[in-house]
Amino acid sequence: MATRRSRSNRRSQSVFDILDRDPNSQSSVSFPDMSLLDHLSVVLCFPQDPVNIAATVRAMKNMGVSDLRLVRPCPYDPFRIEGVAHGTRDLVERIRHFETLDEALADCHRVIGFAGKRRSAKWERLAPRAVAERYVEDLGAGHRVALLFGQEDHGLPNEALDRAQALCMIPTSEHSSLNLAQAVLVALYEFHLCAGDATRKVEAHRHQAGPATHEEWERMFADAEAALDAIAFFRTRNPELVMRSLRSLAFRAKPDAREVTMLRAMAIEVMRTVDRITRGLAKGPWRRRDDGAGARPSD
Repeated sequence: MATRRSRSNRRSQSVFDILDRDPNSQSSVSFPDMSLLDHLSVVLCFPQDPVNIAATVRAMKNMGVSDLRLVRPCPYDPFRIEGVAHGTRDLVERIRHFETLDEALADCHRVIGFAGKRRSAKWERLAPRAVAERYVEDLGAGHRVALLFGQEDHGLPNEALDRAQALCMIPTSEHSSLNLAQAVLVALYEFHLCAGDATRKVEAHRHQAGPATHEEWERMFADAEAALDAIAFFRTRNPELVMRSLRSLAFRAKPDAREVTMLRAMAIEVMRTVDRITRGLAKGPWRRRDDGAGARPSD
């Protein structure tokens, strides 16, 4: 039976660990050649039912997607998963477990969260087809795209949706409740169709930077929040609401990795300047631009 990973072990855990098998040992299962969908990941956040995990595995196998990541899943038997989703041993053997959502998304360049109801925050909302059409180009460029799904009963909390750069809502009737695996299948179906037609590659600009990873985004937001706190910006404002709005603005702007790094450097320099001023070192090249530009420092 699969068990939850201890918090002291920060490494992702594969089903090989659960089965006490060597992932590097030779297997009778052969893997197909690389395709666009090899850069697509399905991330299930706190799945509660092994049957839904199995149905998700079946949907992924149907649509040619092989990277399944589970964040603190319920206990399950990998052999039972394969029993429900026949012919999926290769995919089941590659399932990885993570203790936190940030760990599961660390190497992902794009994150799309799936939700069944509207939220108050101004996340960019897209239909599944629009999501596939937009992000299949990232797959072609070798960028990892994560499709993020929440718990069966409550979906994704706001803290998880904060990690998503866009929000996908599957159009339904007034009865909008979808089974977890149904939602996964709808999303992957659109990617499967788009990937089949995405054969033309456009040469990237010589100096064009790729998209930032999830880890780069989170470091930038952490330093931005620290900088705003250093200048007492949160004195009369709610930090959580301010940072959620900042995330929404940044994700809609779609900066590349170089630009995200520059934003982080700006935040860090704000904190350094505040520290210099606090220590009484207000003179020097870090002076504000309107503090007597061109004037010589006093002796």
